[in-house]
Amino acid sequence: MSSKRSPDDKRLRTFGRTKSRTLSARQQSLVDELLPQIAIPEAGAVKPADLLPNKSAHVLEIGFGGGEHFSGQAQRHPDAGYLGVEPFLNGVAKALTQIDAAGLTNVRLLEGDAREVMDRMPDQCLDRIFLLFPDPWPKARHAKRRFVQDETAAEFVRLLKPGGQLRVATDVKAYADHALWILRRATGLEWQARTADDWRRPPADHLTTRYESKNLGDCAPVFFDFERV
Repeated sequence: MSSKRSPDDKRLRTFGRTKSRTLSARQQSLVDELLPQIAIPEAGAVKPADLLPNKSAHVLEIGFGGGEHFSGQAQRHPDAGYLGVEPFLNGVAKALTQIDAAGLTNVRLLEGDAREVMDRMPDQCLDRIFLLFPDPWPKARHAKRRFVQDETAAEFVRLLKPGGQLRVATDVKAYADHALWILRRATGLEWQARTADDWRRPPADHLTTRYESKNLGDCAPVFFDFERV
């Protein structure tokens, strides 16, 4: 496992709001009652195979937003275990609503910083990682706030099993350029694109969310699929 970071490590600072609107009564009830039942531990080792045993694969989604993709993938693949980490409480509440409605039992969640959770995971414990439409921090002076950095790319490599898959998607050109440059130079990751359509078109297993459909970025969505070699 990678070296532990101290609690005051600036790399773990979450920028921006973590809550906006007041939760509805139902959402608050789910946060109070359902979340503790399916929560990823806030301290100690995080072993996906122990949290979600007897699953054919274990998947991490980083910053799942409103939870549509996360819960949708978990519903499509009940034989796999899905772990999701989201710093935005309202997003966690929305995901819980979907999880409860679908009766999903193959998910674990945490409201927090995915980097801290990844740091507590053992080597080669994941079959797949999703990082979809993260906060782009488009201004150059904020580039260090972007989730994809050399350090996190190394963590992706450490956590993925050989043959494991990483997907990063964005609709902001500056982030696309930034992420692709870092991920292509990371030892242990191989970009799967062979033609432009491989990253310009949504992958066959992609689930489009309402956020993505709003077209808030400055370019069409791009999808970068990498394999752990």
